[in-house]
Amino acid sequence: MREYIASLGRRLAGSRRATIDTIEPFEPAVSPRQPVDLTNDAAVTEVLDLAIKVGAVLLDSGTGAIDTQTQVRFVASVYGVENCEVDVTYNTIWVSATRGAAMPPVTAMKSVHYRSLDFTRLAAVDRLVRKIRNLAIDPGEGHQVIDAIIAAPHPYRRWVATLAWSSMAAALSVLLGGGWLVAVVAFFTTAVIDRTNRLLNKIGTPLFFQQMTGGFIAVIPAAVVYQNQEALGLNLMPSQVIAAGVVVLLSGLSLVGSVQDAITGAPITGCARFFELLIMTGGIISGVGIAITLMESTGIYLPTITSTTSFDLAATPARVLAGGLAAAAFALASYAETRALPTAFFGGAMGAAIVAAANHFGIGSVISAGIAAAMVGLVGGLLARRALTPPLVVAVAGITPLLPGLAIYRGLYGLLSNQTIEGLTAIGSAIGVGCSLAAGVTLGEFIARTLRRPRISTRPTRALFTARSAIRPGRMTTDTDADPDAITEPFREMDLRPGLSEG
Repeated sequence: MREYIASLGRRLAGSRRATIDTIEPFEPAVSPRQPVDLTNDAAVTEVLDLAIKVGAVLLDSGTGAIDTQTQVRFVASVYGVENCEVDVTYNTIWVSATRGAAMPPVTAMKSVHYRSLDFTRLAAVDRLVRKIRNLAIDPGEGHQVIDAIIAAPHPYRRWVATLAWSSMAAALSVLLGGGWLVAVVAFFTTAVIDRTNRLLNKIGTPLFFQQMTGGFIAVIPAAVVYQNQEALGLNLMPSQVIAAGVVVLLSGLSLVGSVQDAITGAPITGCARFFELLIMTGGIISGVGIAITLMESTGIYLPTITSTTSFDLAATPARVLAGGLAAAAFALASYAETRALPTAFFGGAMGAAIVAAANHFGIGSVISAGIAAAMVGLVGGLLARRALTPPLVVAVAGITPLLPGLAIYRGLYGLLSNQTIEGLTAIGSAIGVGCSLAAGVTLGEFIARTLRRPRISTRPTRALFTARSAIRPGRMTTDTDADPDAITEPFREMDLRPGLSEG
């Protein structure tokens, strides 16, 4: 029986490794694949610029500072620039290459400007790092590829992302116990939030005010429908709609990255990210609070929120399905590759199932969230490697349905209703759940990475035998150059993006 379970686990997880699995932190490459002349300032600068561009995309996609630092150092070492000091601090990457006592160091720096989550871009950079390691492409070709990745449009049209965000909100409302009416209201409310925030972003509105606007919009439709539900013959709990909108707004923030940085040895970056997270969450709370106050001034009073949200066993299958759909919708809204969607669905469904079971047995919300997130990080991370997807995609998508949107709204409602103790307790619980989710998924991914990291590299890299025959100037390699352990399929110049423009 034990052998059967072990065999089943091996078939389920597969043998593929993520790029970061094969890179030992703070260790140089086994041997430089394309060593450059260290006395040539231009050549060294070209290598550092390539490494720093790779790191910028990773950091922009939510990758932790230590993982970003490790991959930047690794890319430089592949080209023989091994004595590098890499410093990743919040939104800045510094790289300084030492070339001995007789020559001055070469230093490069890049500021990372947040755009929008694009997991396809993250996967493309992952493929590029694999190509650099295995096939020894020259720095000039690497620059062409990374520039194409950065400049490429999103792989799906904007209306697809809006539809995905709206579907995510509808699924979240069901996860919180709502029915079809709650799902419909949450769907259209989120569509309005997304299109409004896109317009605000286009004119350069700071993210704080975008979050405030989103929180404000999340309340209005729910309050209006609730006020007129008797005349319409409907039954609606506005808290479920509002909480779904809050979770959608929270999902775009770097919760996992901030806590991961604090845990893995980058406290300055972790504090900066976490402080930004708190400020942006404050924007959501401000918008919700303004909307509630405005509604009360017009005679619309929202109902009191119960202290807990319970689910009977009959509702568990629907809740699990909703969790999976919410995670898959988030991955699609973040422009993940289609191969990542089933794995994201499984991660979200598994997390929702674990939380539902924990609640049934009376386990607290903070502990249950941590357990669920750890399992998402572990099992989802292993399945992500099998599905040729960067593990970060599944980790973030899997815990997104578990974000404490209802607790945040409950705490805000308590503060506005002169229930200070209850409100502060709910806010504290929300912070605890959020940190527990991030810490749990970080632990799970660490275990998955440990299981997949090779013990000792005894097999020569195929690049030692095939690089010269496989690489031609100005051309990318073909599918015959595939790395059998690659996290993603070989990079192809012609299908970097599906070719759809934003619209």
